[in-house]
Amino acid sequence: MQIINREQIEQVLPQLDLVPAIEAGFVAYSAGKAVIPPVGEMILSRGEVHLKYGYIPEDEYYVIKIASGFYDNAALGLPTGNGLMLLFSQESGQLVSILLDQGHLTDIRTAVAGAVVARQLAPRHVRRIGVVGAGVQARLQLQYLNQVIDCREVLVWDRGKDLLGKYQNDMASQGYQIETTLDAAEILGECNLVVTCTPAREPILYASDLLPGTHITAVGSDTPQKQELEAAILSRADLVVADSIEQCLERGEIHQAIQAGEIGQLDIVELGQVISGEAVGRTSEEQITVADLTGVAVQDIAIATAVYQAVDTLHK
Repeated sequence: MQIINREQIEQVLPQLDLVPAIEAGFVAYSAGKAVIPPVGEMILSRGEVHLKYGYIPEDEYYVIKIASGFYDNAALGLPTGNGLMLLFSQESGQLVSILLDQGHLTDIRTAVAGAVVARQLAPRHVRRIGVVGAGVQARLQLQYLNQVIDCREVLVWDRGKDLLGKYQNDMASQGYQIETTLDAAEILGECNLVVTCTPAREPILYASDLLPGTHITAVGSDTPQKQELEAAILSRADLVVADSIEQCLERGEIHQAIQAGEIGQLDIVELGQVISGEAVGRTSEEQITVADLTGVAVQDIAIATAVYQAVDTLHK
């Protein structure tokens, strides 16, 4: 059994082509070729813990992942996210590897999913990228969008000026032209590719500001309580895509919009179906599209396996 620490994980991640691996995971999931039990979850007074697990029968391994978010940790000088992944042999049930990633692989696989969605649903010409939030995921989303989107003009919203200033400095050094705003309405008014990355429990973006041709990838809302988009945004959309319809009926933006009576289950298609061509994705530059990413264990299977194999190869 191999213990892999975060330093080793960060060493091999740049070598991995994760977009096609995670695309394949979504396709397998939507084709019914993955066994993914319901999400385990604990909502604590100061944070939340998610347990995601599953396997693809033809794979060698199954994965159990624990990931947490404690959003007041910044005041304590601690990261908000933590966790680990456990990789087991499907043949023997033996523990093959403990990936002590401190939640980093969950952040990475979420950012890769954002790139997967953008490749499928973003307008052909992205004039400006809008980012809602200025934390770790907001940084990673841009880094992985870099693989699939040429645009480097970015407008970022957050509630804190200091956080926005740090984000602007950090991401400008990576070749982005960053502007910041404290008015969230400017994001939909000026950007046609938008990614939301906050743990908000009330809408930040509203349908009244939505323009034709916009794509929104909603990343932050992964529990029944969270919401970043006004539900009417989803009813305005020409296409609503779930990473997992089963999960999104119970959590995230789709859950909120169904509860509000703005959309129904038949209005939703699954990301794996769009990737495989079973469902139609964006067909015009004027369409409004929304993708709801609640996080599916096939992403964890793909990234844990890829990292373990890369580290194992280094040691041989």
